[in-house]
Amino acid sequence: MENLNEVLVTVSGLVWGVPLLVLLVGTGIFLTFKLRLLQLRKLFMGFKIAFSSGDCNDSEGDISQFQALMTALAATIGTGNIVGVATAVVAGGPGAIFWMWTSAFFGMATKYAEAILAVRFRERKANGSMAGGPMYYIKNGMHCKWLAAVFAFFGAFAAFGIGNMVQSNAVALVVKENFGVSQIHTGIILTIFTALVVLGGIKGIGKVTGIMVPAMAMFYMVGGLSIIFMNLDKVPGALAIIFGDAFTGKAVAGGALGTVIRFGVSRGVFSNEAGLGSAPIAAAAAKTDMPGRQALVSMLGTFLDTIVVCSVTGLVVVMSGLWQEGTTNGAALTSQAFNNFLPSIGNSIVAIGLIFFAYSTILGWCYYGEKCFEYLVGEKAVLGYRIAYTMAVFVGSISSLSLVWNLADIFNGLMAVPNLIAIIALSGIVFEETKAFETKLQEEKEYKVKMREQEI
Repeated sequence: MENLNEVLVTVSGLVWGVPLLVLLVGTGIFLTFKLRLLQLRKLFMGFKIAFSSGDCNDSEGDISQFQALMTALAATIGTGNIVGVATAVVAGGPGAIFWMWTSAFFGMATKYAEAILAVRFRERKANGSMAGGPMYYIKNGMHCKWLAAVFAFFGAFAAFGIGNMVQSNAVALVVKENFGVSQIHTGIILTIFTALVVLGGIKGIGKVTGIMVPAMAMFYMVGGLSIIFMNLDKVPGALAIIFGDAFTGKAVAGGALGTVIRFGVSRGVFSNEAGLGSAPIAAAAAKTDMPGRQALVSMLGTFLDTIVVCSVTGLVVVMSGLWQEGTTNGAALTSQAFNNFLPSIGNSIVAIGLIFFAYSTILGWCYYGEKCFEYLVGEKAVLGYRIAYTMAVFVGSISSLSLVWNLADIFNGLMAVPNLIAIIALSGIVFEETKAFETKLQEEKEYKVKMREQEI
């Protein structure tokens, strides 16, 4: 097992090498400038659309735009926000947080482009449900069926890692540490609760996540922000460390700047999934009249996940100074950091937050994985996939942490490659749809002004 883990570490390092990092961030930079900083210009409009999605209830789709965002957030707000941030700080130094922010900012443009293409090239299946995502825009947009199958293959298996076993493993460990419950018992309970929801498909997942995600995010954020506001004097120092280390790498042995960037970008992508091609699968199920409308909603996922939630975890961990000791990592480090500022209750906040974060991620990624699997083998095999996915929750609960994380890293990277190739190849359609959408928004604005003038 130890030899296998060493092999996986090597493969992970190759997959997440300079070429992929350049492709991920480079795609986001390219889209950001071609879209004229759309993630800044239209950020508030995205929130407005997400929380007033009733306008599109009569449009084609399976779930509302808000539910699509919550499903995507359910899949992204997970262990990456608690475990991933902590491991990035320990392995890459505090400067990794800056690179997480950077990758997230450009990743918002990537997530926008993914959603545009997902809605533009989605299909309605024989059972009436919507199907979309990279495999469909690669097939219908690029007309490259073999590359679409490659993405679907990696996506179907990546779900078992990033969306499943990583999450259940983290829950089992944190429950054991904080509440003394064995990993086997936690695995059984988590498996049962997963089955109760995922066997019902996207509509069941959408309903549960629409309630759970806002509640769990608020719970964790209140705890983290309370620490930050009660210790505002430590914030400037923490930010100075983050920005200083981002360009020097001094916090890592040997001053390895490349290590800081690698862990910042890879853990940022692990958390917000921009460029992986997962979120557009949920976006394709949304009820919307234009691709651009849902795309603005989809890009909020990256903003909320990394710029908001990950930042809270990162600041608390850096402020605590515990990352320098090197004795703990992952959820244990985040838990100790919270408990350092909120004795007796800080670790419980992290434990409860992680449980719900991870559980919601398991639900969201089941939909992603089954849609990839359905693309490969057809609708009849979906139930079998859901059952296998549910069983994997238990396997992850009792597995090795390092083995699970390395597998997740590898499949993440392999998913991203065909998706990013497709985004670049189809970027002209993204710009075309954006122009049409902005024209429609301007027409709607002028119409509302005209109606107000007539009322006066």
